[in-house]
Amino acid sequence: MEWMLMPYRRYAEFSGRSRRKEYWMFALFITLVYLVFGGMMLAGGLMNAFTAGLPSPDGAAPVTPEFGPLFWLGAVLFAVFALASFIPSISVGVRRLHDRDMSGWWYLGFIVGGAIPVIGGLISIGFIVLMALPGTTGTNRFGDDPKNPAGYDVFG
Repeated sequence: MEWMLMPYRRYAEFSGRSRRKEYWMFALFITLVYLVFGGMMLAGGLMNAFTAGLPSPDGAAPVTPEFGPLFWLGAVLFAVFALASFIPSISVGVRRLHDRDMSGWWYLGFIVGGAIPVIGGLISIGFIVLMALPGTTGTNRFGDDPKNPAGYDVFG
């Protein structure tokens, strides 16, 4: 759990390096939280929105979507969490690129490139592969190796 929450403690820290473990545990945490909030929204009536306009099972009037309080609670929590996680997700991505000895501006390039039709999917896959590759060993131009506990205070 320590690794999942570390990007929040280093909220807007764009300098330094981050290990693969920090990046991927944060990605797992984000995914799990989104799944919980999405489940709340589904349980609160989101599925009704997908079936809106279709005839009801008994052949009566078409189904109209009705969202319950659980949907709205899930939607609000989803939005608040997404806003709170926006800057930490960018900063951990930039620090992960620093661990690969790449400038943080590459992150912007991957975001813009990922929005290009047709090749955007390939660029996004390339970014995922890049995040999965090991960082440079030893000190690089962005700081000490985060895997070296003697040269870097990871949890400080």
